[in-house]
Amino acid sequence: MSEAAFYPALTEIFREVFMRDVALRPDLTARDVPGWDSFKQIEIIVALEERYGIKFHTRELDALGSVGDLARTLAQKTTA
Repeated sequence: MSEAAFYPALTEIFREVFMRDVALRPDLTARDVPGWDSFKQIEIIVALEERYGIKFHTRELDALGSVGDLARTLAQKTTA
């Protein structure tokens, strides 16, 4: 799957975690979204792991700097 194919699922998960619509774009970071703290980050990651049946490694999580990074990592993990 391409990175872009993950944005509908990411949008749904962000909506559930933040309880509001968040306009996702590849360069969006936690600094851009009020309330995106480490607890919300964990909720997002756990939801993605459950949805796609994958596990993120610490090194992968440390490399996530933006929504685009997250989509890219999802694409790599689900095609591997």
